[in-house]
Amino acid sequence: MDGNETGLGMRVAVGQMNELTDETLAYAAQLGVGGVQLNTPRLPGEARWETADLRALVDRCRAHGLRLEAIENVPIHFYDEAMLGLPRRDEQIEHYRGTIRHMGEAGIPILGYHFMPNSVWRTSRVTPGRGGSHVTSFDLALVGGTASEQRAFVAKKDERLAALPLFDDAEAVDEPTMWANYAYFMRAVLPVAEEAGVRLALHPDDPPVASLGGVARLFKDIAGFERALEIAAASPAWGLDLCLGCCSEMPGGATNVTAMIERFGPLGRIFYVHLRDVQGTVPRFQECFLGEGNYNPAAIVLALKRNGFDGFLLDDHVPAIVNDTLWGHRSRAHAIGYIQGLLKMMETTGAP
Repeated sequence: MDGNETGLGMRVAVGQMNELTDETLAYAAQLGVGGVQLNTPRLPGEARWETADLRALVDRCRAHGLRLEAIENVPIHFYDEAMLGLPRRDEQIEHYRGTIRHMGEAGIPILGYHFMPNSVWRTSRVTPGRGGSHVTSFDLALVGGTASEQRAFVAKKDERLAALPLFDDAEAVDEPTMWANYAYFMRAVLPVAEEAGVRLALHPDDPPVASLGGVARLFKDIAGFERALEIAAASPAWGLDLCLGCCSEMPGGATNVTAMIERFGPLGRIFYVHLRDVQGTVPRFQECFLGEGNYNPAAIVLALKRNGFDGFLLDDHVPAIVNDTLWGHRSRAHAIGYIQGLLKMMETTGAP
């Protein structure tokens, strides 16, 4: 089963794990999905990943009858200076180009990435959700204090928190500087991605606010993605990891989600989708179960289909529910089953 297969149609994958174990692969197979996505996999290498280690992931999936659909995110320390325009950026970019080449050699078709050097932020991880579940939330009014105090808001605890750039002075890295850094980075990596047959999928900022920790955020609205598309020009390697939760967090909520799909879907620029949602929008929102957030999941899946999307969908952040694991086996099974039901209904009704 080749990771570069096309024409598979809209489908569901299991994802957001950082290693492939017999248990997680059996879980994926038992839930009836055909593919797996990995997020920041635990692989050897302090600056880049090598072909043999990446190919081993492909082979392990294949042995269980599964595709490795994509890898989302290299460690932030692989390209933090590239994002910030610091002295080692050219060195880091060359390593990033090497990782892209090696992914192509291994047969992994998509590399998801973000341009948030200080990562995802949340102000609470135990906000009450439905039935006593716990969900994450964000309230911009609570963000403040010194750089050291702000580290508590970084949600991705697998990163090297002490090394993440956080500044006490507001706008230490302003928006024009970040746009220049993004353009420099993309012009260096897109030609290599095209040659390698790897598509680069851009994730929205989470949360989608103007600045956090003194670093400006670029992908907080449709205008940011339009500008990124202009930078990419005609490159077929540029597209989106369309996190519907992040789009729902943006001003406009459900209206913004639909607008993103209708703008980038017909262009073939949506490479894969995170299907999650929130209640509320910036500056204050909380995550939730599918079906109780800002948008109607059935209407959004139909919009994806209508606008030409034929990639994979996966659950992303999920509520913490009773007797679950840290990864969220029970909650993810609920979300995956929900998505599978939507796709089956769409198929049965012949919806366009």
